Amino acid sequence: MPRVVQDIADPHGRSDMDNRRQRGLRIAKFALALLVITAIVVFFALGGQHYLSLDLLKAKQADLAGYQAAHPVIVLGVAFAIYVAVTALSLPGAAFLTLAAGALFGFVNGTLLVSFASSIGATIAMLVSRFVLRGSVKRRFGTRLAAIDRGVEREGAFYLFMLRLVPLFPFFVINLVMGLTRVRTWTFYWVSQLGMLAGTIVYVNAGTQLGQIKSLSSVLSPTLIGSFVLLGVFPLIARWIAMRLKARLCAVDASEALRP
Repeated sequence: MPRVVQDIADPHGRSDMDNRRQRGLRIAKFALALLVITAIVVFFALGGQHYLSLDLLKAKQADLAGYQAAHPVIVLGVAFAIYVAVTALSLPGAAFLTLAAGALFGFVNGTLLVSFASSIGATIAMLVSRFVLRGSVKRRFGTRLAAIDRGVEREGAFYLFMLRLVPLFPFFVINLVMGLTRVRTWTFYWVSQLGMLAGTIVYVNAGTQLGQIKSLSSVLSPTLIGSFVLLGVFPLIARWIAMRLKARLCAVDASEALRP
């Protein structure tokens, strides 16, 4: 096609290949969003939330433990896959699955399973959010998003760690919002895993004592919530002390440089 004809056909100067690529990208985004929505609808339509019950787990604990003892690798693999799927699709039940991991696999193996599965699932959810939503959000709020991106580049890892450490916001909301930023995938993964480790340990340990737990709400006692708050405040205090020390060192260096 001559250049003049191409320009008339596409006043923005994009080639047919670019247009096809954009159409393919839109179709892929739509298909992925549809797949996620369909999986969530099927989960609730089949009553999946009813299987994530503490009473059901306690009733079937002996049977599950027996099957786990006979087929440890299969059970571990299936549990890992289910946890990744639940967190990647932002389905309810992560707390239940963490308790179940403690009950079935013990403290050490349960902590390892949940720590890696939850971090991988969260990373997948973040990447899905980035692929499906970031482009449209950037087109509508480009200036504001650019400012947020600059903030994330400077302090993103620290704030993500705080959000993971102190469970003030829902798990899936953090994944969704961080997907709209330019936070690096590897940074998101390891900071999430480190920040969620304290909560993972608490819930897995509670799962090892499943017979004494009456409800999911009893896991988070006022004392435990206070411990989480202290854990969240500590990095802020440590950061403030570090900044003060850095400022003093800079002042000392400056004064020494001004001496004759």
